[in-house]
Amino acid sequence: MKVIIGSDHGGFNLKSAIIQHLEDKGIDVKDVGPFDTDSVDYPDYAKPVAEAVQNSEYDRGILVCGTGIGMNIAANKHKGIRAALVHDTFSAHATREHNNSNILCMGERVIGTGLALDIVDIWLETEFEGGRHERRIEKIEQ
Repeated sequence: MKVIIGSDHGGFNLKSAIIQHLEDKGIDVKDVGPFDTDSVDYPDYAKPVAEAVQNSEYDRGILVCGTGIGMNIAANKHKGIRAALVHDTFSAHATREHNNSNILCMGERVIGTGLALDIVDIWLETEFEGGRHERRIEKIEQ
């Protein structure tokens, strides 16, 4: 699996922890930045992640900002992107199984690192259920 990840300054530390976690698991990760905590604009990092997932260059994307809200809004502006703002393990599972989400958004100022890493693992490991959910995804795409 190939994962692309980005953040803004408010999500930089959590992004760094997620990258280390994924690399420790042997997952191919590309970091689009930023590479320090200097103030930046979250849409500038949501865009390359969304475009890479949209173009099938990466299987999934992860975006982190202070709350996850801005990244979620920005990513969902891209056709074919189903970004989900997730701060609990149940939603991580459900958004993959029912919504086939392809970008995970989280907020560093909202959840701790341990929970965030559990969410990432569940989100990456859960498969899309298909069936009746496929019809709903098709309606979103229309």
